[in-house]
Amino acid sequence: MEVKKYYATGRRKTSVARVWLWPGEGGFVVNRRPLERYFTLESWRVDVNKPFEVTATAGKFDVFSTVKGGGLTGQRGALRHGLARALEQVDPSYRSTLKRAGLLTRDPRTKERKKYGQPGARKRFQFSKR
Repeated sequence: MEVKKYYATGRRKTSVARVWLWPGEGGFVVNRRPLERYFTLESWRVDVNKPFEVTATAGKFDVFSTVKGGGLTGQRGALRHGLARALEQVDPSYRSTLKRAGLLTRDPRTKERKKYGQPGARKRFQFSKR
């Protein structure tokens, strides 16, 4: 019998996370490394596992994911977003819980582009009256 796998994509800043989820013992692999080796700080792992805590499904699923782009903060957010979307596919009744926790919303905040004739997005060259 084939195990049902669930797939979802999560995004944050410039990071994209592809997440596969299936019933299991709670194994978690990120870019072919265990979660503990990829996200070394405990607070980062707690942040990533938030969708499992909210839906009370911790340890019931195995996760395999690939994350590309951005830094660890963006990747963490993208992975969390992807997990929440995958859990929504597992059981549509989780949607209201995940939505209330703000886990299904894609965080739209990205870096503002640099404007021409300026040193940065908002910074200006020093003004000289004379």
